[in-house]
Amino acid sequence: MVKKSFISVISQKEENRGSVEFQIFRFTNRIRRLTSHLKLHKKDYLSQIGLRKLLGKRERLLSYLSKKNRMGYKELINRLDIRESKTR
Repeated sequence: MVKKSFISVISQKEENRGSVEFQIFRFTNRIRRLTSHLKLHKKDYLSQIGLRKLLGKRERLLSYLSKKNRMGYKELINRLDIRESKTR
């Protein structure tokens, strides 16, 4: 799987699991898992709230990364297959 190889690349590249890239990767996995859960359980409102919080956290981290390291940001969103955030 691409995801497993990508996590090994991140963990080998950076020993620090608190790095912005790793946090974004973890949030993306949790978002995907919650999204699949909500497809089955449409009325699980507490999970919907949790999903919105995770999306906000990931969005803030992505905006921070785009300001600090634009090339790393582009590479990360391409590897994780997520959309580029809208610029304000």
